Amino acid sequence: MRVAVLGPIHVYADDGIPIEVGGARLRGLLARLALSAGQVVRAETLVDALWGERPPAGADKALHALVYRLRKALGSVAIESVATGYRLRVGAEDIDANRFEDLAARGHRELAADRPDRAAALLGEALALWRGPALADVLDAPFSGAAAARLEELRIAAAEDGFDAGLRLGHHADVLADLEAASAEHPLRERLAALRMRALHAAGRRSDALRVFEQVRSTLADQLGIDPSHELRTAHLAVLRGEREAPQARTEPAPGRLPAPLTSFIGRDDELELLSGLLETSRLVTVVGPGGAGKTRLALEAASRHRTHRRGRVWLVSLAGTDVVTEAVLGALSSPGARPVGGGSAEPVDRVAELLGGGEAVLVLDNCEHLVAAAAEFTGRLLERQPYLTILATSREPLDIIGEAICRLGPLPQPAAIRLLTDRATAARPGIVLDDEPVIDIVRRLDGLPLALELAAARLRAMDADQLAQRLDDRFRLLASGNRTAQPRQQTLHAVIDWSWDLLADKEKTLARRISVFPAGTGAAAIEAICPGQTLLPGDIAYVLDSLVDKSIVERTAGGYRMLETIRAYAAGKLDLAGERETMRDRFTRHFADLAEEHEPLLRSHEQEESLRLFDTEYDNLLYALRTAIDDHDATTAARILATLPWYWMMVRYEPRGDAFVARVLEFGDELPPDARAAFDVLRATGDDEPVITLDRVRALIEECARTGALERYPTLMTATLFLGYGAGLDRLAEREMARARSRSDSWAIACTFFVEAIIGNHRGDWEVATTAAARALHAFEETGDRLSTALVLTLVAQTRSVRGDHDGAIAAYERSVALTSHHGITHRIGLAVERMRAGDLAGARRDIEIAERAAWESGQQSQRLEAMAALIELYRRSGEVERADQELDRMKRVGSESPLPAGNAIHGFMLAARMANLLTAGDAKRARELLPDIVRIPAALRDLAAAAQQLARLLYLEGDPGGAATALGMSQALRGAFDHGDPELGELATSLAERLGPAEYDTAYQKGARMPRQDVIDRLTE
Repeated sequence: MRVAVLGPIHVYADDGIPIEVGGARLRGLLARLALSAGQVVRAETLVDALWGERPPAGADKALHALVYRLRKALGSVAIESVATGYRLRVGAEDIDANRFEDLAARGHRELAADRPDRAAALLGEALALWRGPALADVLDAPFSGAAAARLEELRIAAAEDGFDAGLRLGHHADVLADLEAASAEHPLRERLAALRMRALHAAGRRSDALRVFEQVRSTLADQLGIDPSHELRTAHLAVLRGEREAPQARTEPAPGRLPAPLTSFIGRDDELELLSGLLETSRLVTVVGPGGAGKTRLALEAASRHRTHRRGRVWLVSLAGTDVVTEAVLGALSSPGARPVGGGSAEPVDRVAELLGGGEAVLVLDNCEHLVAAAAEFTGRLLERQPYLTILATSREPLDIIGEAICRLGPLPQPAAIRLLTDRATAARPGIVLDDEPVIDIVRRLDGLPLALELAAARLRAMDADQLAQRLDDRFRLLASGNRTAQPRQQTLHAVIDWSWDLLADKEKTLARRISVFPAGTGAAAIEAICPGQTLLPGDIAYVLDSLVDKSIVERTAGGYRMLETIRAYAAGKLDLAGERETMRDRFTRHFADLAEEHEPLLRSHEQEESLRLFDTEYDNLLYALRTAIDDHDATTAARILATLPWYWMMVRYEPRGDAFVARVLEFGDELPPDARAAFDVLRATGDDEPVITLDRVRALIEECARTGALERYPTLMTATLFLGYGAGLDRLAEREMARARSRSDSWAIACTFFVEAIIGNHRGDWEVATTAAARALHAFEETGDRLSTALVLTLVAQTRSVRGDHDGAIAAYERSVALTSHHGITHRIGLAVERMRAGDLAGARRDIEIAERAAWESGQQSQRLEAMAALIELYRRSGEVERADQELDRMKRVGSESPLPAGNAIHGFMLAARMANLLTAGDAKRARELLPDIVRIPAALRDLAAAAQQLARLLYLEGDPGGAATALGMSQALRGAFDHGDPELGELATSLAERLGPAEYDTAYQKGARMPRQDVIDRLTE
């Protein structure tokens, strides 16, 4: 796919066919994503880009709707969702603006190297990509003004380079007309004026050339109050002297000016856009971030694009090697002929002001962190004296001056970090081939820090990516050499962190090294509980923590605080040197064991939402505490933490490592409390990794739970234990434990018994028992305040209402379950969509499926995507679009084959049943009959046998066997315990059969199936 933004927004498929994208806002979204192709654009950035200062109510939902529409136009894989935003999945070279910038930059380099023929070819190719004003049909979008202006500036600069190349080649007659037009359009562009003077002079029109100079000088003085630039004055002098040769490009920057970059600028498009905007609205802008984040490179890139750079009014001052700010600035400003008027003041700040002069200028103060107070004082005083001066500072903490604008710099987004590592590795070792997996691992473990990635790329000269990834545990030794031309503190990863560490106060160092015990982000409460000590009192923590955030040692996140992995590794070394490792590990595990035990019961109460947020935020820390307790052979603490997690794993977060954690804790054997060991034995028996267990083993497990009181101590195991008993045919044992639970006062455990009773009733076709138990479970869970369990039971209630034909009641139950589950409710939303289909509301079903699809994409969960696809297949079938249903089924098969989910057989079973339904709807009895043996071979546990009986009835009807079809319908009642009155297709089938057979014969045939023993029906459907 290719996207063109240099003109109206156009998009083309890989085969060159245009793709229609309707609507200005939709094209605006595409354009904004294209401008950051391959990179994640934060959701809030997109909202600002599309709606500016007046976002709609529910802006996130509005954005999701736009993304969904754009996916419909471009294809579902064109836009990737990540945790923080969206990414257009195209290469940078697939965006015409990126190709233009690359060609223009190459042309500029060729011109600087005095190769005008090559420059002219490249620049001509670059300018040919333009089809009109950039972003021409989305200029009303808030983001487009700055983006279009930037691209237009690059276009004009490329045109100027093109004119320059033409003049050097002696083509003055060819470029003069275009130069005249460009100069008229941009009368204040001094380089255009200088080029026009050179062209006129080369054409023998010396007086016209001199007249141009006078016109421009007058315009600059009247409108801007400035004198002509050095380039324009040089061109004027050349005309006066009769010199016609083109001036050669200067290869070295002027003293104190910006250095020429040695490598390409990769990533940071959003930050660069932000910084460019801040330079227009603020007089002091500070780029703040951790060491190695690329603050200097970003600042130089922004400064090089500022209009003052073209006038020679940008100065770079590095403070890294100095202790006196004013001396460094004066040194950068010193140059031949730079003298203050009147001999200069004795006051250093005044001398700086006089050397800067009165025009617009940018002063870049790099590396302010070790001189923050002095830099702040100097900056404040200088800005008071220079009303047209802007100061761009880089530091690991803000200067804290009134009016200071902050541009915070964190790690590179993963796509940009991968591009950076790949680009630098290719330069270091041409021809190297990098596999995705180790590269992604390197980027993740180095936090996307540009300096760390540059150092890692240098190491790839001597080793492969796999070898590098394996050695990153010793990252400071591994990345101990790099750019010899850099400041000593930036030559190694260790030196970068060392520099920041040495600038911390003692309390800051203490807190920073102790925070390294956290493997993931955490809340302030956990830090305050774990990190205090004799030299760091609890009351000091909040203040010191804020200081660490300011100094880019710790990052503030939506859920609390986190430390970059590279900084954490360094701080962990300091923790070891301080001899605090064991103390902190012990505090950490005890704190999270206490926290988990406190909040686990609340997960199943009216406090559920708050406790879920805590488990979500601290989940990685909880698991680390569990692993630490296991590794430290602390059986009691390991058991305490593990016991709090099974319900969370079942209801909220699938944990593929769960079975392994249970197995490791069970290795403690008799060191575990008896009730915990019994509980974990049940978890192991019901886990994915456990082979089929014997009847005696199940009986022993349940009896041990009863003997030790495990079900009373750990009520979240009630459901699994009862299902284990019923599944093994130990009904009396299961019913005994159910009665015991109901005799106790734990209302949540009692609710679980009714839920199990409802499920078992459904499974065994005992319709009345299932319906009554579901209603009692709903009431009981409502009383506890457990919203997720209430929602789960509401789906059972909805299904019973639906089978009775009460669609309004079923829809109401599903809608309530969706409302209760919020971001956990994709499955409930799918259930609602299916019920709307059964009620005949296909448009409403489509809306719900679209919502579920968007949520599934956002979640990144493959299982939820498959659920949404299954509902869409059914919608197409019920809408009569069988061909589309088959196409979607084929797509589901491809996605399912890529799925790592353990339920592969269940997916296969669903797809076979769906294929059968499509064939029956299309009236293709022959192919449906051919498919039947494959369906029969699917294990009964992975099939809805009542639905299978209904499909058999439809097949027999198509084959001309109405009596057999009526019997098969009756078999569905024998399995479910009730006829499905809510399915309009079954109703039509039953009516047709009664018309063909007559009411009496139909009833006889139907009752033949309905009165069959349930096991006989199962045997018939699985033979």
